[in-house]
Amino acid sequence: MTDRSPDTWLVAAGRTRTPGEPLNVAPVFASNFYLPDDRLYSRTDGTPTTDALELLLGGLDGGRALAFASGMAAAAVVFNRLPVGSHIAVPSDPYHGVAGIIDEGEAQGRWTVRRLDQADTPAWIDALQHCELVWLESPENPLMTIADLPAICGAPRPATTLVAVDSTFATPLVQRPLDYGADVVMHSATKFIGGHSDLLAGVLVTANDDLYDEFHRRRLLHGATIGAMEAFLTIRGARTMALRLERAQANAMELAARLDAHDQISRVLYPGLPSHGTHAVASSFMTGFGAVLSFEPTGPGERASNVCARVELINHATSLGGVESTMERRAVIPGQERIPPSLIRMSVGCEQVDDLWADLSQALG
Repeated sequence: MTDRSPDTWLVAAGRTRTPGEPLNVAPVFASNFYLPDDRLYSRTDGTPTTDALELLLGGLDGGRALAFASGMAAAAVVFNRLPVGSHIAVPSDPYHGVAGIIDEGEAQGRWTVRRLDQADTPAWIDALQHCELVWLESPENPLMTIADLPAICGAPRPATTLVAVDSTFATPLVQRPLDYGADVVMHSATKFIGGHSDLLAGVLVTANDDLYDEFHRRRLLHGATIGAMEAFLTIRGARTMALRLERAQANAMELAARLDAHDQISRVLYPGLPSHGTHAVASSFMTGFGAVLSFEPTGPGERASNVCARVELINHATSLGGVESTMERRAVIPGQERIPPSLIRMSVGCEQVDDLWADLSQALG
């Protein structure tokens, strides 16, 4: 990225600036191309649309980007490169899709797993000396724990240890793990980068050319190439990410504070609150606290389900990062049984905050 701000980069990067060409790179629906040329086949060489997307997202995160068909496809490439007998360190409660990859590989004897409290920085630093892969997820989904990324990613480690960070909840506008010493950062671009709940996409970003080449080869072999329309929609969504995130983060901070003071709420998990266990860590390096929060209404788990069913403006739906607010009770999702039974995860959108609060208030009763 140039010396321009990230907000400006999002708007300007990836345009051809060629006289007579459209301002926006169009979706190129093509599998193959006329020869001779360096671009032969879109699964191998991409298209002008994927080129623009990867330039945009790579520069934003401080490396080179590879776009994938989904966040899970991107994550799978990182895990599947490990040889049999590897040791890995992961959060104790990672995203349930990634947990599925971890559990399956462990059951098959492909790797040994250390499951660590995301807030236990010394344990993560120790794992750097013993593991081929250290996989961090910060903020953690859905407990919102923040890892001390500068301390962990910047600690000395063997050349054989790969540090990867799932930074989906933060986006590159809030933290840039490569700057702290991570080897690779992963985003589910389905979420805040795309921002409109209308696509599936993932991205890996690295500043290491050898890793980039390896990830590119594995994307080719596994067929996890992003589609033309998805690449186009991801670019279009990313153009407004700075504006969307600014509004959504402000809304999340206000709602977290109001929920924290509500007599029908037993706990709020949002790193922007001083009461959050990793608030000080988050404040030390993040430029914001994100737009996702979790909270627990008083009473049994079924009450949380009833709260979700009663909302009228907020959408009772899974996923996150769109312009619209969504919420769901996470413990009923398969693979999320370890989550507190009353926990509701809310992705805060761009609606007017008092309208969101009125809806939450009536749903809580």
